[in-house]
Parts: sequence; C-alpha cells; structure tokens
Amino acid sequence: MNLLPQEKFETLGLSLPPAPQPLGIYKPYLVDGKYLYLSGHGPVNDDKSLIIGRIGDDMDIEEGKLAARQVGLTMLSTIVTNFESLNKVKRVIKVLGMVNCNGDFLRHPYVINGCSELFAEVWGQENGIGVRSAVGMGSLPDNIPVEVEAIFELW
Repeated sequence: MNLLPQEKFETLGLSLPPAPQPLGIYKPYLVDGKYLYLSGHGPVNDDKSLIIGRIGDDMDIEEGKLAARQVGLTMLSTIVTNFESLNKVKRVIKVLGMVNCNGDFLRHPYVINGCSELFAEVWGQENGIGVRSAVGMGSLPDNIPVEVEAIFELW
C-alpha cells in the first residue's frame, strides 16, 4: 500500500516545530502557478528556540546533519501550517543548503543530507529527491549551523 506524504510523515514519529514567522521583510513562502517556493529556514526546536553553532568549531558533522534534519522539519511545518497537509506537495524540485562552518570544513553535502533524507522519507525516492546545492558560508543569521531554501511542485 502506498502511503500519502502526510501518512508517511506520521509513521516516522517525528514532531513538527512551530512554523517560524518572518523577522525581516520577506514572505516565508510564495506560490507561483504550480510551484511553492520556501524562503530560507533555520533549525527551529519544538520550544521555538534555534539550534546554534558553527560546524567544525561548536558542533561536529553529525550534530550538523541533525540540525539540517531539524531545518527540514521546520520547512515541513511551514507547509502544514499554510497548506494543511504535506499531501499538497507533489515533489521536491530544488534544495539549496547553506552550512555555517569554518574554512577547513569540506563535507557540506553530508550535512545537507540530513534535510534531503527527510524529504526522501516523506515523498519517496522518486518525488522526494530533487536537484540540490550544498555550500559553505562564513556565517549564517543568529549563528545557526544550517539554512535551507527549497522549491516544490504542488498538485
């Protein structure tokens, strides 16, 4: 039996943090035709706090990967909050992952896999994996370890 994305998510036993509200002049999401654009999201915890730290200095690669997974959960929360269900999303089109790391860190794709693996679990291998970039940054807002933005196709 094929489960819908919302049902797949529920089988994972994960919780969604609160959807973040903009702290600047931008929209957290925008729909253009059949495409959903999500602004950059950070790793929000269930208590609304942010995961903080720089990979290679304050946290290791595994902690960074978990932070990227938390970013993915935060993005799913924005979708559910504004569209009622993950079932409104047909597939992942593009992911841009930004990693706050020191100059010696080279494994950005591994960290962003934390988010990409979550999307693949929810939408499956065919629809949950899109094109992707994973890049290192000298800093990110509030010293978060990971920021991700994405484009999805809607039904």
